[in-house]
Amino acid sequence: MAKKSKVTLHPSYVVGEISPRLFGAFIEPIGNIVNGSMYRPDHPTADERGFRHDFIDGLKEAGLPAIRFGGNFVSGWRWKDSIGPIEKRQTILDRSRSKIIPKEVGVDEYLTWAELIGAEMMFTVNLGTDGINEAIDLIDYTNFKGGTQWSDERIKNGRKDPYNVKIWFLGNEMDGPWQMGSFEKDPRGYGVLARETSKMLKYTDPTVKTVACVSSSPFLTHYPEWDLEVLENCYETVDLISLHHYHSALPGDIGALMAGVQAYEDYINTEIALCDFLKTKLRTDKVIYLSLDEYGSSFRPARDAHYGLNGNMPIDMFFSFPERPYTYQDPNKFIPFGPGRGRFGEMPITLANATTVMALIRHADRVKIGCATGGLGMYCATDKDHTWKSASYYTMTSFVKYAKGLSIMPKVECDTYDVKSYAIDDMNQYRGFKGVPYITAAAALNEKDGEFTVFVSNGDWEDEHEFTLDVRSFYGYKFVEHTTMYSDDLEAANSFENPDVIKPVVAKDTVCKDGIVTANLNKLSWNVFRFKK
Repeated sequence: MAKKSKVTLHPSYVVGEISPRLFGAFIEPIGNIVNGSMYRPDHPTADERGFRHDFIDGLKEAGLPAIRFGGNFVSGWRWKDSIGPIEKRQTILDRSRSKIIPKEVGVDEYLTWAELIGAEMMFTVNLGTDGINEAIDLIDYTNFKGGTQWSDERIKNGRKDPYNVKIWFLGNEMDGPWQMGSFEKDPRGYGVLARETSKMLKYTDPTVKTVACVSSSPFLTHYPEWDLEVLENCYETVDLISLHHYHSALPGDIGALMAGVQAYEDYINTEIALCDFLKTKLRTDKVIYLSLDEYGSSFRPARDAHYGLNGNMPIDMFFSFPERPYTYQDPNKFIPFGPGRGRFGEMPITLANATTVMALIRHADRVKIGCATGGLGMYCATDKDHTWKSASYYTMTSFVKYAKGLSIMPKVECDTYDVKSYAIDDMNQYRGFKGVPYITAAAALNEKDGEFTVFVSNGDWEDEHEFTLDVRSFYGYKFVEHTTMYSDDLEAANSFENPDVIKPVVAKDTVCKDGIVTANLNKLSWNVFRFKK
């Protein structure tokens, strides 16, 4: 028997302006994201720089708006070794993952590649093993017109015009005990460094925005005190804070996977409260915004866990220093990446990540950047030879196309469920979730183009829902269509050979009368309701 659910919307319940940067992706040389997908010189579509143009074309068609360049490797990356003629570049080690960083891809390649896609590149500076001077030399190289040592070096390397990078991340996960040059034990030290680096970047280019690190996981023992001390020391010079979170559920536990949206909401709400506390304490009118620039929800098998730690782990648990040889990531040895790749079906993981994006939209007044860690694979799935559209392509591109203008807060009425506590490993331990709604929603009012769109996820893995959407207050807007995406086979996934296993279809039985939409929501389905003025 179908459950009943309802979403009500009113144009007065405006949250804030939706930034296109909410729908970005994250890139670093891990797996085949760079070496194999971005760069593979022997691919039939590769250009003279080794860029795969089937991947570029796929990301461009999808409309990927922004990319964050960063990751653990940045904390040991010497950017000056990555510029100039390839034969003269220095090969260095990625000590964070025992990898050899491909020297063929450096600063100019990353930024040029993003331009070919039409996406904004947001850059992370090394504040782990480097410092202020290297950061300001880098912005000189990327943003200054010419006439200085490093801007002239860029021109010498074949790029006359500045790249004009506008978003700068001040280090990567600087509280993580796993991070090279970690400030885990010195939040004030990192806060002061972030403050001074931000000043120098803005002295060079006053149009840029800077992003300071806060706790890279809400599971860590020092969260959120570390965040508070950092931000107290750099509040006046930075613009955003960088949040990272990965939600995991045991294989097959769809309820726990879908409950991850609560974890993201709690994390976001805590950081907003922390920023606003400091706003009052520091007697300032300045508002700090949020960047969730690494995130992902997935199934993960359990490993040996010391129960009850919930992130309160002795430091030596992070430092086993295993004997592992350094290896070069061969672009011809492909490791699948992206939601649903390799072990599990796409639809549950696609929905779980879409609900995270919807949470960002519902906090559009404060969250201004979002970068999915598997985002490049969401927008354009790849293997060694081919590209295709994953199920996540359809959720992400629907956000890019229709989540514009103002975020409108939905009122959701539906059944809820609880999730018992569980552990994935020593770090990822969950106390459980209570009152998780089956239905998740977000809405966008694009007054400029006369469009109104409602996004709805049915996370119920057992039942369909008799759904009502009340939009009577949006006078003059006419119902256009309801598209839905689902699969009865929870192990189904799109591939190059079978690219249309999961894709949206128009729901023909949906009706709208006097501003009330009635529809059937399939279990584990993605739904987009569109209206036009």
